[in-house]
Amino acid sequence: MSTHIGAKPGEIAERVLMPGDPLRAKWIAETYLEGAQCYSTVRGMLGFTGRWNGVEVSIQGSGMGMPSASIYAHELINEYGVRSLIRVGSCGALTEDLQLRDVVAAIGSSTDSNMNRVRFDGLIDYAPVADFGLLRTSVEVAEQRGVTMRVGPVLAADAFYTDRPDLYDSLANYGVLAVEMESAALYTIAARFRARALTILTVSDHIRTGEKVTSQEREQTFSQMVEIALDTIIA
Repeated sequence: MSTHIGAKPGEIAERVLMPGDPLRAKWIAETYLEGAQCYSTVRGMLGFTGRWNGVEVSIQGSGMGMPSASIYAHELINEYGVRSLIRVGSCGALTEDLQLRDVVAAIGSSTDSNMNRVRFDGLIDYAPVADFGLLRTSVEVAEQRGVTMRVGPVLAADAFYTDRPDLYDSLANYGVLAVEMESAALYTIAARFRARALTILTVSDHIRTGEKVTSQEREQTFSQMVEIALDTIIA
């Protein structure tokens, strides 16, 4: 039992999906997993283990932002032996090429966080990237399911609300597809401890147009993203 996850040894699978919202974790487990059992309610950050197509998979809420995601990724890998993690979350589109509910796979993650600058004594701008094997599999799975999934870099932001929205335009000019809040931390922690990580996102907001889905849709829809992630992590 780790500090922030109340699971006993053996209760968490080696393959984990990580939504930020614990209620989304509950919805995924109850909707998709056979025999899902809740292994943790610590701090309300729910975790479940069940089976997808006969393979054991866990769903663990990670909270909002890189500090919280770092804690759960670190403990899952180092305390419970998790080897593959896929973040499934929402994002805000930065480019007009994306529409609400489009699916995005993050090949790399820019960030305005200081977490990695501190990690490398301010001497290196570390570039957190996805595991290539998981990314390649997710693209193949999306194609098999007939889902058009965009692959490209995203921004992992420290702040949800910003005083510099003009920077989003600059990022879009450099090919950054969307903004979210966890991927850079997940990729960094996974790389450090030799685990595999990927981020798959659904567009819930559009920064340019102001369009957005409801909070209930954020929690209980986005099925294409979840199904792609589940098929990917058991492949």
